[in-house]
Amino acid sequence: MDTRESKTAQEEYEHLKEVRMPEDFEHLEPDEEQPEAKQPAKGWHWLLLGVAVATALFLIYRLLSAFWL
Repeated sequence: MDTRESKTAQEEYEHLKEVRMPEDFEHLEPDEEQPEAKQPAKGWHWLLLGVAVATALFLIYRLLSAFWL
């Protein structure tokens, strides 16, 4: 990260050009510096689904046990 206070005219021009350029949402590409962004998730959605189902079952059990006692 650049922590200098002032930039040269060329640096300022390059910065403004990068900031003003609209993002290309039609052709999204993962960052080259983030190789993990190119890899698909491996099973995390199943783990999340399992935790959600287990939590729901536990809450239903607690709710029903409160009414039965």
